[in-house]
Amino acid sequence: MAGGGQAAVSFLTRIAKVAAGIGVAASAASTSLYTVDGGERAVIFDRVRGVLPGTESEGTHFLVPFLQKPFIFDIRTRPHSFSSTSGTKDLQMVSLTLRVLSRPNVDRLPEIFTSLGLEYDEKVLPSIGNEVLKAVVAQFNADQLLTERPHVSALVRESLTQRAREFNIVLDDVAITHLAYGPEFAQAVEKKQVAQQEAERSRFLVARAEQERRAAIVRAEGESEAARLISEATTTAGNGLIELRRIEAAKEIAGVLARSPNVSYIPAGDNGQMLLGLNAAR
Repeated sequence: MAGGGQAAVSFLTRIAKVAAGIGVAASAASTSLYTVDGGERAVIFDRVRGVLPGTESEGTHFLVPFLQKPFIFDIRTRPHSFSSTSGTKDLQMVSLTLRVLSRPNVDRLPEIFTSLGLEYDEKVLPSIGNEVLKAVVAQFNADQLLTERPHVSALVRESLTQRAREFNIVLDDVAITHLAYGPEFAQAVEKKQVAQQEAERSRFLVARAEQERRAAIVRAEGESEAARLISEATTTAGNGLIELRRIEAAKEIAGVLARSPNVSYIPAGDNGQMLLGLNAAR
């Protein structure tokens, strides 16, 4: 019985040692392996040599446990937006929102990790974005930001891409998504529109006065010509033309009075003098 108990204890001891060995081996294996997912790269920090110059691509890789440590970078394009309030060339305040699509330069990931760390984009893009926006906006008047917006966007894109390249950041796209003016500029635009409307109204009044003046001249010339012609006709034919005009006017007045319901009797005979003093006997 005693011999059997000692054999069981010895067997259990061996099993415990084997299990402990397997556990140590599994722990060592898990700490010596790491995985890099798609769209990522790994930078290795070695406690002896520092940051290693190369990068590791997607897949499972080995490292020396407790001596090396992987740092994973996302190399996919990511959007970033930031706003800036800048002064224009004519001293107007403008609020702009800029959106950029950025990614790291894969070949320079060890350098990025050494100088900026994993949050390189949050440290760099807002500062250089504000710097570039202020520098570009200061070259234009407030109204030119609207009339020359493609040119402004191109300058911002070129300048910001060049500045980001100094930090090993690649910009795939840069766009101005929002542009707003201050209240002073809005008031100035309103006053300018009112002034333009007043100027248009003044020009209209001047043009109308000019047309009325020309019409008065033409009318006066016509009346003068008519008076001249009547004078010549009177000189040539005597007072016959005047008598004819008087008879025509008398006929027109008589017709109007005849159609009027308020007139019921028109004297005849010598009393016909009422028709502009016409008398056939005279």
